[in-house]
Amino acid sequence: MCRRTISKKRQPSLCHLLVLALAVAAVSFAQQPTPTPPLSLTWENVKDRFEQNNPTLLADKLNIDESKAQEITAYLRPNPQFGLTVDGTQIVPNHGVWEPFTGTFEVPSISQLIERQHKRRLRLESAQKATQIAVSSHADMERTMLFNLRSAFVSTLQAKAVLKLANDDLAYWDHVLDISRTRFDAGDIAQIDLDRLELQRVQYESEVQTALVNLRTAKIQLLTLLNDRTPIEQFDVTGPFDFSDQLLSQDEFRKIALDSRPDLQAAIEAVDKAHTDYNLAVANGSTDPTIGAWWTHNASTNNPFARETLGVSVSIPLRIFDRNQGEKLRTKLDIDRNQRLLDAARAQVFSDVDSAYVTVNSNVILLQPYKTKYLQKAVHVRDTVFFSYQHGGASLLDFLNAQSDYRTVELSYTNLIGSYLTAAAQLNMAVGREVIQ
Repeated sequence: MCRRTISKKRQPSLCHLLVLALAVAAVSFAQQPTPTPPLSLTWENVKDRFEQNNPTLLADKLNIDESKAQEITAYLRPNPQFGLTVDGTQIVPNHGVWEPFTGTFEVPSISQLIERQHKRRLRLESAQKATQIAVSSHADMERTMLFNLRSAFVSTLQAKAVLKLANDDLAYWDHVLDISRTRFDAGDIAQIDLDRLELQRVQYESEVQTALVNLRTAKIQLLTLLNDRTPIEQFDVTGPFDFSDQLLSQDEFRKIALDSRPDLQAAIEAVDKAHTDYNLAVANGSTDPTIGAWWTHNASTNNPFARETLGVSVSIPLRIFDRNQGEKLRTKLDIDRNQRLLDAARAQVFSDVDSAYVTVNSNVILLQPYKTKYLQKAVHVRDTVFFSYQHGGASLLDFLNAQSDYRTVELSYTNLIGSYLTAAAQLNMAVGREVIQ
C-alpha cells in the first residue's frame, strides 16, 4: 500500500511517482523499433535476384539488343541519290548587263542502286544468326556465373553448418565442465584434470569465432554477386545441406549436355552463320546496276518545244578486277575454322561432364559410409568413453581423444557435404542446366 504523508504543501505521493515511472517506461518500450527479421532466401530466390540485379549479367544481356538493332541496319535498302545541275547562267549580249537565271540550264536527277543475288536477304539472315549466337553466348555466360553463385550459396550453407557444429560442441563441452566441476567438488577428480578441461574450452571458443568470420565472408561474397546492400545481420539463406546418392548414368548426362550446353549451341550457330556469310560474299561479288532518271529545263534553246526533256540511264560497273575474291576466300576458310571449333567444343563438353561426374560420384561414395556408419559410431564412442571416464573406467586422455575423433568425423562429414554440393553445381554447369538440386 502507498502511504500518504500529511504536509503543509501537497506533494506527489510515492504511489503517483511509481505509476508515472511505469507509464513512461511503457511508452518508451512501445516506441522502440521492432527488430527486422533476417531475410532468408532459398536458392530459387537467390537465382532470381541474381538474374535481375547482377550488373555484369545485365550488361552482357544488352549485347543481344545491340545485335537485334544490327538486324535493322542489315535489312535497309540503299538510299536513292538525288542530283541537281544548274548551268548556262550568262551575261545578256549587246547590253553588258548580267541578268541572273537568264538562259539557265537546269537538270534535276535521281538514281537508285539495284541489289541483285538476294544481298539484302542474306545480310538480314547473317545478322539474325549473329543474334542467335549472342543469345547463346549470353546463356553460356549466365551458366558460368550461376556456378559461381551456386558455389557462394553452398559456401554460405556450409559455413552455417560448421557454425552450428561449433556451437553444439561448445554447448556439449560446457555440459562436460558442469559435470566435472560437480565431480571436483565431490573430490572425484583432481584439480589438474579440471584445469585441462577448462583450458580445452578455449579451442571451442576459437572455432566458434572462426566459423562466424567464415559465415560473414561467405555472405559478403553472395551479396556482392547479387549486387545487394542488405546488412549481413539481416541476410540469410536456407536450403537442404545434404546429398543424394541417386545419380543418372554418365551417358544420360552426356546426352543432356549435348542438347543443353549453350556454348556448344553457339558453336553450331557459328558454323551456320559462316555458311551464310560465304553466300553473302559470293552475292557481293555480283554486279549491281544503278538506274537513273532526269528532267531537263533548257531556257536558252530556240525551239520552244525542246525546253523540257526527260532521260533515263543505266550504270553497270564492270567487275573485271574486283570480284570480291578475298572475301569469298576468307568466308570459305571461316567455315572450316568454325567447324574445327565446333569439334573442340563438343570434345570439351564430354570432358567437362566426365570430370564432374567422377567428382560427384566420388563424393557420394565417401559420404555413404559416413551417414550409415561413421557418424553413429563417433557419437557412440564419445558417449561411451565419457561415461567410463565419469565412473573412473577411462583416463582423461582417453576422453579427450574420443572427443577429438568425434569432432573430426563431424567436421569431415560437413565438409564432404559442401564438396558434394559444389561438385553437383560443377556437374550442372557441365551439363548446361540443373540436373541435381
